[in-house]
Amino acid sequence: MKKIILVVDDNNTNLLLARDSLSEEYKVITLASAKKMFTFLEKIRPDLILLDIEMPEMDGIKALKILKADEKLKDIPVMFLTIMSDQAVEILGFQLGVVDFIAKPFSKLVLLNRIKTHLNVTSLVRQEALRKQAEKFKAQATEQFKKQAALFRRLNNAIIAVLANIIENRSTDETGHAERAASYAGLLLDAMLASELYDYAALIDEIGDIASFTSASCLHDVGKIVIPTEIVNKLGALTDDEFDKIKEHPLAGEKIIDQIIATSGSVPLLKNAKIIAGYHHERWDGTGYPYGLKGEDIPIQGRIMQIADVYDALISKRPYRDPFSHEQAIAIIMAAKGTQFDPKIAEVFFKTSEQFKAIGTENP
Repeated sequence: MKKIILVVDDNNTNLLLARDSLSEEYKVITLASAKKMFTFLEKIRPDLILLDIEMPEMDGIKALKILKADEKLKDIPVMFLTIMSDQAVEILGFQLGVVDFIAKPFSKLVLLNRIKTHLNVTSLVRQEALRKQAEKFKAQATEQFKKQAALFRRLNNAIIAVLANIIENRSTDETGHAERAASYAGLLLDAMLASELYDYAALIDEIGDIASFTSASCLHDVGKIVIPTEIVNKLGALTDDEFDKIKEHPLAGEKIIDQIIATSGSVPLLKNAKIIAGYHHERWDGTGYPYGLKGEDIPIQGRIMQIADVYDALISKRPYRDPFSHEQAIAIIMAAKGTQFDPKIAEVFFKTSEQFKAIGTENP
């Protein structure tokens, strides 16, 4: 059975475009006002709502507030349709519970990909809610408990992967970056644990297991979701003001993960995710951001992630430059050992650099 997409927009052209773009894969219902939407919702619950922000009588922001205040409707994912590019509006929308913004005029491919992504997220969340409800009534047999723990980890990883994908969809040049950078970070932690440079027990106590740390690393750029897309996707050099905006994403990432922790509780994965998001742009010499910490005052999670993040950025093609070779990337990172990067971690990176190359080759 096709899932139901409800499109609410006072512009008939936009309604027709949405219907033409989506009708092959979904059952599409189009309405011209928020008032008609609430009448419709009394009888039918759609799987996702595309809601225009600027409408007469009742705009999208007001309609969203009403939706989220209704216990029966609050869990329906809502994506805003807008011609505006206003960071304040984006932040307000995300705070109120909107899952994404679609710029008008929209393309069929972008619209389909965004909707598919968010329906996957909603499905995973519902599965997790059902799992928790069922768990209350299950016997606490050891084998069953292990199976449920494994499922929980898979769901966590899936949700994190989808969230990372949402972030990357806002950028035209970072496809696969989150997954690759996380793989590099996990590899680096594994090599650090195996080396004689670190106390194994102390490092495990600080960070936890490699799999959880790797998953948490996928969210290092989650704060970019509040950075205007025109800055994220700018082809040329950034102005000072634009770079200042980019530099806000570590603090924004911490706040986003704090909101998740506030509702779900603090677990090692989220603890690591928050630290990684907040500190992966600090520098060993104290000239990084947002806190300007120096040396070992920078949490080790951030020091690991910085090398993984920079390596992937260097070997990746950007609109304004060709990718550096693996050998050039190694040279650049090692030249910054002791200034930008933790010298001990840089040495571990150097010894495992061929494994970095293999990951980049397998996941271009």
